[in-house]
Amino acid sequence: MSGSRLSPLQSWIIGIALVGGALLAIIGIRYLVVPKSAAFTFGVADEVLGYELHYIIGLRNVWLGLLAIVFAILREWRALTLWFGFGTVVCFADAAIAATSSGRLPQVAFHFGAGVICLALTFLIPRVTRRES
Repeated sequence: MSGSRLSPLQSWIIGIALVGGALLAIIGIRYLVVPKSAAFTFGVADEVLGYELHYIIGLRNVWLGLLAIVFAILREWRALTLWFGFGTVVCFADAAIAATSSGRLPQVAFHFGAGVICLALTFLIPRVTRRES
């Protein structure tokens, strides 16, 4: 966006994306800080009765996975780099959660390994795509 002006519609889209992203991040933080209160506010049962949380996790994973696929198909390298950068943090956090939850090595190793791959791609993508330009 060096020197180019945004159209009013582009400004609205950016504004909506910023507000939506911030709202989603705040909701996520709330789930981490006060999970019971957040679950009640957003309609998840007080006590998990079935597979509600599994469905939530599954839906988010599908959405984020498809987002990565679209970024790759459209060759949105910066977006893909950011996706893997944030994915690094999430994978390492998942590894820590798995370690304190079940403590089973295969699950911890899976998340930790995915974090290492995400970290490598975060640094590799910009180097590789600079050569293509």
